[in-house]
Amino acid sequence: MAKNKKIIMLIVEDDEVLLRALYLVFHEDAYSIATASDGDTGLKMAERMNPDIILLDLLLPKMSGFDFLKYTQANPTLKKVPVVVLSNLGDQDSIAKAKDFGAVDYFVKASTDLEDLRAKVAKIVK
Repeated sequence: MAKNKKIIMLIVEDDEVLLRALYLVFHEDAYSIATASDGDTGLKMAERMNPDIILLDLLLPKMSGFDFLKYTQANPTLKKVPVVVLSNLGDQDSIAKAKDFGAVDYFVKASTDLEDLRAKVAKIVK
Protein backbone atom coordinates (compact mmCIF):
# COMPACT_ATOMS: atom_id res chain seq x y z
CA MET A 1 0.00 0.00 0.00
CA ALA A 2 1.35 3.40 -0.93
CA LYS A 3 2.43 5.52 1.99
CA ASN A 4 0.11 8.37 2.92
CA LYS A 5 -2.53 7.14 0.48
CA LYS A 6 -5.73 5.94 2.06
CA ILE A 7 -7.02 2.91 0.15
CA ILE A 8 -10.80 2.89 -0.13
CA MET A 9 -12.29 -0.58 0.03
CA LEU A 10 -15.89 -1.64 -0.47
CA ILE A 11 -16.87 -5.01 0.98
CA VAL A 12 -20.16 -6.45 -0.32
CA GLU A 13 -21.00 -9.44 1.87
CA ASP A 14 -24.26 -10.60 3.50
CA ASP A 15 -22.70 -12.87 6.16
CA GLU A 16 -22.36 -10.55 9.17
CA VAL A 17 -19.68 -12.66 10.89
CA LEU A 18 -17.47 -12.76 7.79
CA LEU A 19 -18.14 -9.10 7.07
CA ARG A 20 -16.95 -8.18 10.54
CA ALA A 21 -13.85 -10.38 10.22
CA LEU A 22 -12.97 -8.82 6.86
CA TYR A 23 -13.54 -5.36 8.25
CA LEU A 24 -11.21 -6.04 11.19
CA VAL A 25 -8.46 -7.57 9.03
CA PHE A 26 -8.39 -4.70 6.55
CA HIS A 27 -8.99 -1.99 9.13
CA GLU A 28 -5.67 -3.05 10.73
CA ASP A 29 -3.99 -2.11 7.45
CA ALA A 30 -5.52 1.39 7.62
CA TYR A 31 -7.91 0.89 4.73
CA SER A 32 -10.93 3.18 4.62
CA ILE A 33 -13.73 0.62 4.49
CA ALA A 34 -17.36 0.81 3.49
CA THR A 35 -19.67 -2.21 3.68
CA ALA A 36 -22.90 -3.35 2.08
CA SER A 37 -24.93 -6.45 2.85
CA ASP A 38 -26.71 -6.77 -0.50
CA GLY A 39 -25.73 -6.37 -4.14
CA ASP A 40 -28.05 -3.47 -4.95
CA THR A 41 -26.80 -1.31 -2.07
CA GLY A 42 -23.22 -2.32 -2.86
CA LEU A 43 -23.56 -1.21 -6.47
CA LYS A 44 -25.05 2.15 -5.47
CA MET A 45 -22.23 2.66 -2.98
CA ALA A 46 -19.61 1.72 -5.59
CA GLU A 47 -21.05 4.24 -8.05
CA ARG A 48 -21.07 6.96 -5.40
CA MET A 49 -17.64 6.35 -3.85
CA ASN A 50 -15.53 4.89 -6.69
CA PRO A 51 -13.47 2.64 -4.37
CA ASP A 52 -9.91 1.48 -5.05
CA ILE A 53 -10.93 -2.17 -4.64
CA ILE A 54 -14.10 -4.21 -4.07
CA LEU A 55 -14.42 -7.51 -2.18
CA LEU A 56 -17.56 -9.21 -3.46
CA ASP A 57 -19.64 -12.22 -2.46
CA LEU A 58 -21.62 -13.81 -5.29
CA LEU A 59 -24.66 -15.09 -3.40
CA LEU A 60 -26.26 -11.85 -2.25
CA PRO A 61 -29.79 -10.59 -1.64
CA LYS A 62 -31.37 -8.08 -4.06
CA MET A 63 -28.69 -8.51 -6.75
CA SER A 64 -26.31 -11.39 -7.31
CA GLY A 65 -22.58 -10.85 -7.41
CA PHE A 66 -22.62 -11.92 -11.06
CA ASP A 67 -25.09 -9.14 -11.89
CA PHE A 68 -23.00 -6.73 -9.81
CA LEU A 69 -19.97 -7.65 -11.93
CA LYS A 70 -21.94 -7.16 -15.16
CA TYR A 71 -23.03 -3.68 -14.06
CA THR A 72 -19.54 -2.65 -12.96
CA GLN A 73 -18.07 -3.81 -16.26
CA ALA A 74 -20.65 -1.74 -18.15
CA ASN A 75 -19.74 1.40 -16.17
CA PRO A 76 -16.60 3.09 -17.61
CA THR A 77 -15.46 4.33 -14.19
CA LEU A 78 -16.21 1.18 -12.18
CA LYS A 79 -14.75 -1.07 -14.89
CA LYS A 80 -11.31 0.12 -13.74
CA VAL A 81 -11.91 -0.89 -10.10
CA PRO A 82 -10.45 -4.32 -9.29
CA VAL A 83 -13.03 -6.74 -7.88
CA VAL A 84 -11.93 -9.74 -5.82
CA VAL A 85 -14.62 -12.38 -5.39
CA LEU A 86 -14.93 -14.20 -2.08
CA SER A 87 -17.65 -16.84 -2.43
CA ASN A 88 -18.76 -20.28 -1.30
CA LEU A 89 -19.28 -21.19 -4.95
CA GLY A 90 -16.17 -23.22 -5.65
CA ASP A 91 -17.08 -24.90 -8.93
CA GLN A 92 -15.01 -24.14 -12.02
CA ASP A 93 -18.02 -22.75 -13.92
CA SER A 94 -18.69 -20.09 -11.25
CA ILE A 95 -15.01 -19.17 -11.05
CA ALA A 96 -14.72 -18.88 -14.84
CA LYS A 97 -17.96 -16.90 -15.08
CA ALA A 98 -16.85 -14.41 -12.40
CA LYS A 99 -13.50 -13.91 -14.11
CA ASP A 100 -15.23 -13.54 -17.50
CA PHE A 101 -17.37 -10.83 -15.90
CA GLY A 102 -14.27 -8.94 -14.74
CA ALA A 103 -13.19 -10.34 -11.36
CA VAL A 104 -9.41 -10.02 -10.99
CA ASP A 105 -9.20 -12.90 -8.52
CA TYR A 106 -11.45 -15.47 -6.86
CA PHE A 107 -11.27 -16.97 -3.38
CA VAL A 108 -13.45 -19.81 -2.10
CA LYS A 109 -14.53 -18.88 1.44
CA ALA A 110 -14.22 -22.36 2.89
CA SER A 111 -10.59 -22.72 1.83
CA THR A 112 -9.36 -19.14 2.19
CA ASP A 113 -6.99 -17.94 4.85
CA LEU A 114 -7.70 -14.27 5.54
CA GLU A 115 -3.96 -13.57 5.60
CA ASP A 116 -3.68 -14.89 2.02
CA LEU A 117 -6.56 -12.64 1.02
CA ARG A 118 -4.92 -9.71 2.80
CA ALA A 119 -1.64 -10.30 0.92
CA LYS A 120 -3.43 -10.56 -2.45
CA VAL A 121 -5.38 -7.37 -1.87
CA ALA A 122 -2.18 -5.53 -0.86
CA LYS A 123 -0.56 -6.62 -4.15
CA ILE A 124 -3.54 -5.45 -6.18
CA VAL A 125 -3.79 -1.97 -4.65
CA LYS A 126 -0.09 -1.09 -4.44
